[in-house]
Amino acid sequence: MTDKIATRRGRAGWTVAALIGLGLIPVIAGGIRMAELTGGAAVTPDNARFLASPVPIVLHIVGVTVYTVLGAFQFVPRLRRRKVGWHRRAGRLLAPCGLVAAVSGMWMAVFYALPEHDGPLLAAFRLVFGTAMAASIVLGLAAIRRRDLTAHRAWMIRGYAIGLGAGTQAFVLAPYYGIAGPPDQLARALLLGAGWLINLVVAEVIIQRWPVRFSS
Repeated sequence: MTDKIATRRGRAGWTVAALIGLGLIPVIAGGIRMAELTGGAAVTPDNARFLASPVPIVLHIVGVTVYTVLGAFQFVPRLRRRKVGWHRRAGRLLAPCGLVAAVSGMWMAVFYALPEHDGPLLAAFRLVFGTAMAASIVLGLAAIRRRDLTAHRAWMIRGYAIGLGAGTQAFVLAPYYGIAGPPDQLARALLLGAGWLINLVVAEVIIQRWPVRFSS
């Protein structure tokens, strides 16, 4: 029995470490962007839209950082089952942060001028997955209000998977850069879309194969 508990704790620790590691990719990128915004960086084609209108990108960075890092600890069974109060308090912070991240990302896709390496297909993907992320969080909140813990877990996992998309996208883009160099607009859109889809497939596998019971 002790060995089983130790094994579960070890797996939980690795899960949190892996999720935080994946989430650190967009967090680090966001930190670099924040340094540009606050450090008087020179205006370039890559950052001009952010310097001209910094509020949406700042909200996005803060929302994503809290959502991805703190959200990883929601996958620790011990915290969900034995520290229900912590799980609920963290959830009350994570839900609005996730919504801010999703909505600000969609706002930027619509109102920021597209850089040369982006295009309308990628903008459409960002709107689709941003909407899916926000909808997942809202549906997860609705499920917990009616005490449907299974649906709550499923929707929150889906929302978190989309929120971690930027981390997976880095791993999808890296081999392409190494083999073919910078992608064109179509290839970049498809590669980034694949990152979101990979996360959603993994999320569905977790939801279906490893059901978890929540304490009330």
